[in-house]
Amino acid sequence: MVKKKRELDPGESPLKVLRRRVQLTQEQLAKLLGVSTRAVQAWEGGEYQPSLTIPQVKALCRALNCSLEDLPDELGTPKRSPEDET
Repeated sequence: MVKKKRELDPGESPLKVLRRRVQLTQEQLAKLLGVSTRAVQAWEGGEYQPSLTIPQVKALCRALNCSLEDLPDELGTPKRSPEDET
């Protein structure tokens, strides 16, 4: 059986989807990466993209049970374009 990837709802953070899939809280993920909970919140909210070291990227992949290739290019909530609002 082929497992289908879950489609993201518009405005949903890919990081949040991945984090919830492995049943981690923002606090738990932050601790595993050695960052603040606020940083994880900001990433998921699309306030800014993470600047992670290689060890942190490896820890992120381990925590989310995924490979580097599985990580999306943008981790935060997709920004809405003006065309989306009309």
